[in-house]
Amino acid sequence: MAYLRKNYYYHGDIPPDEQALYMGFRMIEEHPLLSKLRGNVYPKGTHISMKHSISCVTRSGNIYTKISAGLSASEWAFALAHDLLHLAFGHFDKDKMPDTKEFHPAVWNKACDIYVTRFLYDIGFGKPLFPDPAAEYTIKLNDERKIYEYLLKYEGTEPEQTYGLNDEKSLDMIGVDAPIVYKAGEKNEYAEAFYYAITHSIKKAVSEVSGRDINKDKDTPVYKAARWFLAHFPLLGGLAASFRIIDDVEICHKYDIRIAAVDCREGEIYANPSCGFTIEEWKFVLAHEYLHAGLCHHERCQGRDTYLWNVACDYVVNDWLHEMRIGEMPSEGLLYDEELHGMSAEAIYDMIVKEIRKFKKLATFRGYGQGDIFGNNGPHFEGMGKGIGLDEFFKSSLREGLDYHITHARGYIPAGLVEEIRALSMPPIPWEVQLGKWFDEQFPPVEKHRTYARPSRRQGSTPDIPRPSYVVKDVDLESRTFGVVIDTSGSMCSSQIGLALGAIASYAMSKDVPFVRIIFCDAEATDAGYMAPEDIAGRVEVTGRGGTILQPGINALEKAKDFPVNGPILLITDGYIENDLKIKREHAFLIPYGNKLPFRAKGKVFYMKNYEGLSSFIVGNPTIAH
Repeated sequence: MAYLRKNYYYHGDIPPDEQALYMGFRMIEEHPLLSKLRGNVYPKGTHISMKHSISCVTRSGNIYTKISAGLSASEWAFALAHDLLHLAFGHFDKDKMPDTKEFHPAVWNKACDIYVTRFLYDIGFGKPLFPDPAAEYTIKLNDERKIYEYLLKYEGTEPEQTYGLNDEKSLDMIGVDAPIVYKAGEKNEYAEAFYYAITHSIKKAVSEVSGRDINKDKDTPVYKAARWFLAHFPLLGGLAASFRIIDDVEICHKYDIRIAAVDCREGEIYANPSCGFTIEEWKFVLAHEYLHAGLCHHERCQGRDTYLWNVACDYVVNDWLHEMRIGEMPSEGLLYDEELHGMSAEAIYDMIVKEIRKFKKLATFRGYGQGDIFGNNGPHFEGMGKGIGLDEFFKSSLREGLDYHITHARGYIPAGLVEEIRALSMPPIPWEVQLGKWFDEQFPPVEKHRTYARPSRRQGSTPDIPRPSYVVKDVDLESRTFGVVIDTSGSMCSSQIGLALGAIASYAMSKDVPFVRIIFCDAEATDAGYMAPEDIAGRVEVTGRGGTILQPGINALEKAKDFPVNGPILLITDGYIENDLKIKREHAFLIPYGNKLPFRAKGKVFYMKNYEGLSSFIVGNPTIAH
């Protein structure tokens, strides 16, 4: 832990400025994560003689403060955490710095300051001394090296230290120009302490936000197995800390749980102690349930048969655990097949549905014909309010555990599992990219043709010199159109329809689509005819608002003699439509996020999502769970 190198713990009058520093330090000591940071804090001004200086940190782990800076306790907490995190993130280490021939300490110092400031904003600690750097920089601020490259390119080799705690012209990382190089067997003790805190202190944090007592001291095999993850397996340590284990025989019998099951909604794992498993077998079972939760299998079912999806996920998870050699494979309740090695859960599910009778008889850890994944209705921890959602917590726990696991070479992890964790950690692909890609697939760039027609007036000074130009022939544009079938039933929100039409209009214009065929569908189809893209969003008057039948609109388009044979169709609906649609040509659906179609779509599905008046689209492939 960090040490304040002056004893303020004795009674007596303490100057207000010193008292604020002391109280800020106490806030760090009481924080479940930051209390594990190491460093020596000195209430004196070595290296900080400038007027606006606050503090600085040296490569040897000493932090010097300027008490007369006039900061409040929460501001001192922010400043001290800022300095301590420089040490914890290894910002003085050669292996963390950019691997370039010419190194610029001032640029690296500012890059690290921005990174640390953003981190403190993310965890909401202390009172910030600077604005959020995310408001100034449009790049992602999650990699010091990439921030360094950006600053070097746009701010030069001597940028102002606007996010540092020393003067704007001075560095707050003293000695950064002489990077630390560790010999074989040596480690950064500050970074090691911090990574340990990430793995172990998260247990206390989860206890506080969830209101659960997860520190039960039981000596049963299942609890010993759970504690093993906290102490020895960082990949799943964060997840292990977030779940309460219920090893009650009566409860397991009540829910018909033969071995184990996970309830992601309640943050609970049910373990039946009567099965007589050893500690090693429980390690395998618990890791199995942790991965179900961490990879959000409960949310990725997406309209599939719940049990068969559970079976498919079991095959994938057990294959990974077999590769990782975690614990010992139980002899019962285990779904494992070497022939399915390397396959995704989605691919296995597609194979299973072809032989439903055979796979319906298989047993998960819960039992025959039952899935061991509970909680398919929006998981959350009770009492978390507007804090981080449970799904996001699971993802971040896996991501941080994976980073620690790989950095410290704590064991083998299958490539497939690494890919899934990385994929879940990535932000959703912007809808603009995916929708634009769909348009590109339907409408390749228009081919331009040479012409020697009469030159423009700008060439009038030399009319005798022929100059070729490029034009788009009308014949190329004739086939560049698509149909839009819009569900105008009473359940469809007019704002959703407007957002969808606006998106369609903007992309039709960008892809040189001259006209779009619009058809409104409620109880019957209403053909609005062809319309220029720029007229769609502003001039279309939505009619109808009756029932919901889309097939007549689709038939009208496919049978229309003036509609291209290969023209694609976009269908905008809320999903409350007939149970089957027959569409013979390329098509895609736009539906509100959270809704689903009553059938398995053959075309792509774009999920429209609203956030307090702002909108975005999240794209999904109907054969892939999201």
